Amino acid sequence: MDDLRYGRRNKRGDWSPNEPLQIAPFYRLPWNARDILAWAKAYFFPWSVAWMAIALIYWNFLTPSVETMKTISPGWVLFIFARNAAALLLFFGAIELRLYVKRSQGAQFKYNGKFPADNKSDVFMFRSQTIDGAIRTFGTGVPIWTAYEVLILWCYANGYGAWTTFADHPIWFIALWLAIPIWHEFHFYCVHRPIHLPFLYKHIHSIHHNSVNPSPWSSLSMHPIEQALFFSSCLLFLIIPAHPVFALFQLNFSAMGSIVGHIGYDKMVFNEDTPIDVNGYNHYLHHKYFEVNYGDGSVPIDKIMGTFHDGTPAYDDILDQRMKKRRDKLAAKAQR
Repeated sequence: MDDLRYGRRNKRGDWSPNEPLQIAPFYRLPWNARDILAWAKAYFFPWSVAWMAIALIYWNFLTPSVETMKTISPGWVLFIFARNAAALLLFFGAIELRLYVKRSQGAQFKYNGKFPADNKSDVFMFRSQTIDGAIRTFGTGVPIWTAYEVLILWCYANGYGAWTTFADHPIWFIALWLAIPIWHEFHFYCVHRPIHLPFLYKHIHSIHHNSVNPSPWSSLSMHPIEQALFFSSCLLFLIIPAHPVFALFQLNFSAMGSIVGHIGYDKMVFNEDTPIDVNGYNHYLHHKYFEVNYGDGSVPIDKIMGTFHDGTPAYDDILDQRMKKRRDKLAAKAQR
């Protein structure tokens, strides 16, 4: 498949899509039905449907009984940890193997034409972005994910939280499923933007941004404090009426879904006719430019706050002007 049908490649070998990044069509007037339908398809497929399907499998087949979860004990806690670790190892590992180890797709649709393994760096453990990311993922990321999940399941099992069923509130359940990706993005912006403040960035968030050219194991490569903030979105389900499966969905959205903005490719090609859209350009631009696209694009917070970047040279100029104003302001403050 010729990726230049869909985008362009610069002299460095970096690929970018022909169409600039846009906010969701609901926020653009006049409304265009075709754009809305295309956006809705990407909103659900392939990722949101996959995370919910996994959550349903977890709840029905891979979660201990409610009676067991009334008491926190090593057996079922370790089972949840092993289940989560295995899921990440299989999913992240499969994509890493195909795209970055075997390089089956080469640089086709790859935003950054270079491969992290070809550029060792001292900022990573063992000078390897992949090894560093895997250690941080399994060393602190999966334990923190599991801790939140155990807490929520224990609370539900002991009557804390408003556990309800689809039969009791079918419309609410459908609305909740539709809204979780939006809640995820809103929460992500709220915890992400503050850790770009200089002190927090230096001591916490810089670890994640060491991956300027992100790859799958960059997804949860974070400081433990950032991981704790990132997964805290699931606590909403101890407040609002819901079913435990929604908490599992939210946690999957955070854990498994973190890979979407870090695959490093615009599309995955399995055959010549039907490439799979990854929909990760928004967050890739954040890794490239650092001070843009703090959210994921479904909620127009970046557009409202003036931190949006659509990938075009025009927005490069806007970013340069914004950074110049910041530097001038800091310089003036230092001279006082």
